[in-house]
Amino acid sequence: MVPADKMLIETDSPYLSPEPNRGKRNNSQNVKYIAEKIAEFRGISVEEVANITYENASRFFGTPPKNLPPKSPR
Repeated sequence: MVPADKMLIETDSPYLSPEPNRGKRNNSQNVKYIAEKIAEFRGISVEEVANITYENASRFFGTPPKNLPPKSPR
């Protein structure tokens, strides 16, 4: 339900690890599992989720985005 241009992701570090690491201490490396689940729900690739959320975070924090691969049609 979140518009793609408003979507950001995070990991709820350090205490709420996503599956498959539930019960272990969480860290930022687990954000990939969040991206995988979003990709599954939206029917897009993990790379697309990464690009979308990277661009959104860059805009939100006011940092210039790196050169990303061209967007695929949605």
